[in-house]
Amino acid sequence: MLFNSVRFIFFLPVVFVLYWFVFRTRRWQNLLIVIASYFFYACWDWRFLILIAFTSLCSFVCGLLITHNEGKRSVQKMLSLTNIVINLLILCIFKYYNFFAENLSELFASIGFHLDMVTLDIILPVGISFYTFQALSYTIDVYQRNIKSTSDIVEFFAYISFFPQLVAGPIERATNLLPQFQRDRQFDYEKAVDGLRQMLWGFVKKMIIADNCASCVDLIWSQYNNEPGLILLLGAFLFTFQIYCDFSGYSDIAIGCARLFGFSLIQNFAFPYFSRNISEFWRRWHISLMTWFRDYIYFPLGGSRCSQWKVIRNTVIVFGVSGLWHGANWTFIAWGLYHACLIALSILLGKNIKYKEIIAAGKILPSVRELFQVLTTFVLVMVGWVIFRSETLTDAVSYLVLMFSSSLLDWHTAALQLGKLDGIDVALPAIALLMVIEWLGRDRRHALQFRNDSFIAKNMVFRYFVYIVLIMSLVGLGGSQSEFIYFQF
Repeated sequence: MLFNSVRFIFFLPVVFVLYWFVFRTRRWQNLLIVIASYFFYACWDWRFLILIAFTSLCSFVCGLLITHNEGKRSVQKMLSLTNIVINLLILCIFKYYNFFAENLSELFASIGFHLDMVTLDIILPVGISFYTFQALSYTIDVYQRNIKSTSDIVEFFAYISFFPQLVAGPIERATNLLPQFQRDRQFDYEKAVDGLRQMLWGFVKKMIIADNCASCVDLIWSQYNNEPGLILLLGAFLFTFQIYCDFSGYSDIAIGCARLFGFSLIQNFAFPYFSRNISEFWRRWHISLMTWFRDYIYFPLGGSRCSQWKVIRNTVIVFGVSGLWHGANWTFIAWGLYHACLIALSILLGKNIKYKEIIAAGKILPSVRELFQVLTTFVLVMVGWVIFRSETLTDAVSYLVLMFSSSLLDWHTAALQLGKLDGIDVALPAIALLMVIEWLGRDRRHALQFRNDSFIAKNMVFRYFVYIVLIMSLVGLGGSQSEFIYFQF
């Protein structure tokens, strides 16, 4: 079920009314969330409900067994590792089996051996990487004594399957989300209203910007060999905003939706395109995934508490795994390693831990130096997105070579091609407006989170005028309905 679908428009109010006015106790509310979440996921493919249930059950039982064997660390370690292996094995079979089988066959063929590997016609379950990582974090945290295991199977199944963030995150930790299922929840009007605002902003980013960019990007990439460099640069620019508005738009809708039910989810994006270097960008992009890798891979490897070269090694491992997490394709791995190289450079220059504060805090405009840093970081990120978007490494290299060729100055051909891009007249002004609004709200959790002393917060008429304009824009300017990009991961 897509957030931007008519079905969801009916689904959400029904669940909301049942949640607050019929299922009024915590246990019944948790049960409703499980039922609603499984229905939400079944709208894609009901068969994979068995997979979510199995993943949930394995992690739930493992948590109980770890607690039952308190004091027996070797047994607890074995139990935790067993659950990790089971969940990763399921993930690898569905997501990576064909990738490794095909590449292994090609490797042996290159040295003269014929290896007849069987490939499988496997459908990738929506969101499998997200809920698998969420389940793994629970078992690891129980083993590390960061959280106590739960004996309530309903609240645990609700934690794993919570429908707002089930298929594309944020990847929640048990330490944050599970305790919220364990306590009574009271309806908070202010929290719910702010949740609706965040949902509205998420829909604007997805439907007006991402979907209009998508039609242009798909056309450019489908015939990139015949496009001038300036159009290819435009395609890279548009995809940079498409993937941001698509994914952060989903996160905004998910976080806002959760607030309607009394839950607080982790902030997943913190205005990453205002970053001053690549390290800051990754502290602001897909925060839930990168903190997951930080806590469960980077820190166990030694983190930053080791020699500089080992820090670089740890960084390369994390970003290599991050690339592979995104999909079974060498382009994703190359994209991850590309960013690892950029961060390794910042480590060598001693700049990787700089810029943890908000850019130009308390100022209207950034300094010239800050503007240069932001633009440089943006270009580096944009080059990375070309690798990410390409079907093969050959396509990625070809696209970049053509983009930076002499045809970059062919304004006449570019102007003719520009008129063929459906949705460009909406996408570019919307991107400009997005950057202005997000710049003004860069010190908040989302761009429509008004300060209590602001003009909009005090003026109800103007506030509702803004809401109406945004809703009408969704209806009139929204691009063709499409799935969220990160559903494939």
